[in-house]
Amino acid sequence: MPFVRIDASGADPGRLDALGRAVHQALTETLGIPPDDHFQVLTGHDGVSSALRYGGYLGVHRDEGIVYVSITLRAGRPDERKRALYRRIAELAHAHAGTEPRNVFVVLTENAPVDWSLGHGEAQYAPAPQEDPAPQECPPE
Repeated sequence: MPFVRIDASGADPGRLDALGRAVHQALTETLGIPPDDHFQVLTGHDGVSSALRYGGYLGVHRDEGIVYVSITLRAGRPDERKRALYRRIAELAHAHAGTEPRNVFVVLTENAPVDWSLGHGEAQYAPAPQEDPAPQECPPE
């Protein structure tokens, strides 16, 4: 169950939608995420009221077309799957939204099953152990 945040510079609603579709498609294709497991926050930055900063770190020459993709997901995927995910996101961001692959910056944050609540205040991936029907009284001090 990945949670995705996409921040894009100068992105209108159509570009944000295209980027969201690209990332979701890459997740389903490379990691086997179910199609209805679709939780995203899409934010466009206009450079005035909000902005994105970028540099040319590691020789990647980014520009104002920068897109940051932050994905939080449960730990355990092998490195080769992660590499495939990065490649596919870059390919699909280019195909769906015209974003140059050099401008697609992706970071994964992994966590444990107990770190998720999908609603109702429950940890659905790590339910609490069943409690005893008759709790023991604490001994007097």
